[in-house]
Amino acid sequence: MRESENRSRQTFDLNEPEFRRPRTYWKGPNGRIYHGDSRGLLHKTLEPNSVDLVVTSPPFALRSKKAYGNEDAHLYLDWFRPFATGIKRVLKSSGSLVIDIGPAWQEGQPTKSLYQFELLTMLCEEYGFYLAQDFYWWNPSRMPAPAEWVNVRRLRVKDSVNPVWWLSPTPWPKASNRRVLTPYSDSQRALFKNGYNAGPRPSGHVVSEVWNKDNGGAIAPNLIAAPNTVSDDPYQNYCREQGITPHPARFPWALPEFFIRMLTDQGDTVLDPFAGSCITGEVAEMLGRQWICGELQLDYLAGAISRFHGTTRRAGPPAPPQNGYRVPSSKPFEREEGPPLDGFGGKPPPSRRK
Repeated sequence: MRESENRSRQTFDLNEPEFRRPRTYWKGPNGRIYHGDSRGLLHKTLEPNSVDLVVTSPPFALRSKKAYGNEDAHLYLDWFRPFATGIKRVLKSSGSLVIDIGPAWQEGQPTKSLYQFELLTMLCEEYGFYLAQDFYWWNPSRMPAPAEWVNVRRLRVKDSVNPVWWLSPTPWPKASNRRVLTPYSDSQRALFKNGYNAGPRPSGHVVSEVWNKDNGGAIAPNLIAAPNTVSDDPYQNYCREQGITPHPARFPWALPEFFIRMLTDQGDTVLDPFAGSCITGEVAEMLGRQWICGELQLDYLAGAISRFHGTTRRAGPPAPPQNGYRVPSSKPFEREEGPPLDGFGGKPPPSRRK
């Protein structure tokens, strides 16, 4: 056992209301949805060492409160500790924890909060998790924000990438990148046909003849490019028909799909303790995994069950973009660069709050 596993600074009273067992909201042959606080789900309902993968997107530490609930950055770590303890309890030793964790900005100034990295450090140093790898979800369709710094003063660029931490109780969680190979590019296929120029590269890498082997696809990068603009999928159509407000912060199908494929086998159990509209459960269902979703907000579950109705459920995963997504490059410089740069977007600096 690593020394850091004994460093958690907070204990919990399991008799407190937030640790009550949630009620079963829906149950199918492969999965269950629970309504209630997931602290009870993690500490009381689920058996220890019973989950192969936790893939989730907890409420972010945003400056502006959202309908789905979120904690201020400086309170975030204390708020998350009971969930961290519970996740460690239910996760198998060979399992993985994947957290999509969005950014937050400091109040009144164009600087970023460090809470995502503080959470990562806490999970590793206090709870004994290892950082298997850091991933990043690029949402090319994200709105330019925060408006004050991006649209008005033009001091920052659009914040369109979320860190996604892949953690595990062991340095050796079960995983295979063969499950998530990407199609070879046309240039790569041409190299297979015409041959490589083998030998050392300026970087120090040596390209050998074994690089000319077709392995069925290219190894995926740790950047997941996935827009989040779908407005006519079965879930949203069902919500409109039933007068239900959709969950406002759904992550795209591609995110849980990537990690469920890479980190679990068919029949394994996948858990999302901040399930929202239960897209993690839907993906797990289609990939032949057992799954568990927990959600505190009852309104979101009314729409979530449509993902598992025979008449409204998705027939298959959404089609990937035909041409994929490219990281945009900036336009060439214009001759006229405009006024000289300053640090305040052409306005006086914000007054400090007393």
